[in-house]
Amino acid sequence: MSQAGPDAEAFAGSGESNGESRRSWTGSGLVARIAFSAIAVAIGLAIVFAVLFLAIVSLHQRSLDARRSQQVIATANQLQTFVIDLETGARGFALTRNERYLDPWRRAQALYPGAIATLVQLTRDNGLQHRRALAIKNEIQVYFSDYSVPLVDFLRRNPAEAPSVATDARGRNQVEAIRQQFERFIATEKALSAARNGAARATTRNSLVVGGIGLGAALFLILIGAIYVNRAVARPVRLTAAAAARIAGGDLSERLDTDGPGEVGQLERTFNTMAAYLERTVADLEERNQTLFESEQVKSELVSNVSHELRTPLASVLGFSSLMLDRDLPPEETKRYLEVIRSEARRLAALLNDLLDLQRVEQEALDLRNEEVDLNELLATQVTLYSAQSDEHELKFQPADEALSVRGDRDRLAQVVGNLLSNAIKYSPDGGVVEVTATLIGDEAWIWVRDEGLGIPGGHQEQIFTKFFRGDVGRERGIAGTGLGLVLARQIVEAHGGQIGFDSESGRGSTFWLQLPVSHSTDGPQEPSLTAARDDAEPGHGM
Repeated sequence: MSQAGPDAEAFAGSGESNGESRRSWTGSGLVARIAFSAIAVAIGLAIVFAVLFLAIVSLHQRSLDARRSQQVIATANQLQTFVIDLETGARGFALTRNERYLDPWRRAQALYPGAIATLVQLTRDNGLQHRRALAIKNEIQVYFSDYSVPLVDFLRRNPAEAPSVATDARGRNQVEAIRQQFERFIATEKALSAARNGAARATTRNSLVVGGIGLGAALFLILIGAIYVNRAVARPVRLTAAAAARIAGGDLSERLDTDGPGEVGQLERTFNTMAAYLERTVADLEERNQTLFESEQVKSELVSNVSHELRTPLASVLGFSSLMLDRDLPPEETKRYLEVIRSEARRLAALLNDLLDLQRVEQEALDLRNEEVDLNELLATQVTLYSAQSDEHELKFQPADEALSVRGDRDRLAQVVGNLLSNAIKYSPDGGVVEVTATLIGDEAWIWVRDEGLGIPGGHQEQIFTKFFRGDVGRERGIAGTGLGLVLARQIVEAHGGQIGFDSESGRGSTFWLQLPVSHSTDGPQEPSLTAARDDAEPGHGM
């Protein structure tokens, strides 16, 4: 989790810079965009419903107008009936002098004032009809108060005059005049009613059209809002969830487009940062697991090689020491056994020294002295020393024609040369010539160690300088070794500022070479320093 902080800070910085560069509403926060969309939809719906409300109000008003016209016509007809009842009631009483004929007259007398008031009230919205209603009111009141009521009173006092009154045309003329006014009034009101009914029907149609358009517009606005919310919120969230599922399934390279608005874009960028961090973390864990696996393999190889290398000399030491303790041996045989024990003890000591040197190299704690070293003399000494180790090998040394001096640790350089000579002898089991050559090329000292032994197969050459690698040839032929000598040799040479490599062909021997910078009397002392080991060999470099 150590990388989370820098990643988060880097992402936060990039998010702030992006936020500064996108200040329009299109780059605003998701809450603001959704609020804006909701307000826009709400305003659109409010407009739609306002139009629908106005249409409904208009339809209602038209309906009221049409209903009022019907009420006016009905009231006018009722009032005209009352006028006729006034006339027929008075005429019937005059002809029969029977009070029963005055019943319609009395009912009309009681009801016509209310009908007149209703008619006048209903026509207030139309000036012409209102004036006609007032005129009808006046005519009826004049007829009732000036003719009908006095006529009934006169007939009650003078019954003998009834026949002459019944034939009087003055009352019929007044009623006819009133009836004609009613005809004009009702005809006009019917025309108004027809017009108002037509307007109401038109308004109904318009209301239906407006309602349909409004409903469609409302549905369209809701659809647009839903599409926007889906694109701005739901779809990115679904994509993020799907990407998270793919990452959970192991696809750590999954990334999202970061063009989402506001918080969605922030979520996408955060997701990508998380995915990148997770990918790096998993890669780091895999690398560490591989390192641990390789370490386990190295440990296993170390245990295997060291146990094998320890078993043989320890068996010799235990065996020969037991013989010396259990038997009385001649001095010559005792000396020979002691020589074997000492040789095997040295072999054990060399193995322990190699392991200690390997530990120092890995900890970069290998101490090197800084002194003048004559390579010609060092090589001659090592050739002489290793010549005594095998009667089947002929070691030849070709020194440089000029002085060959380097600055470094003489013992460590002797360890390198000794390792190369020991390998040349061990991997030449049939004997042969081992040739050591030294020369000066420019400011570099070059040394070659050639043998006529088994050589190195092409498939193993890249692993020659790998810890504990010995190859199949050494194991099959039982050649002793831990696979550490060349690793240490390379580290020592590179710590002296030089290089080491080889040329080899399976079955035709090997040539190991090393190159070291020569020292000059005018140069100050240079401290050799240990450098990191390389895991690749450098075959193909030589004479």
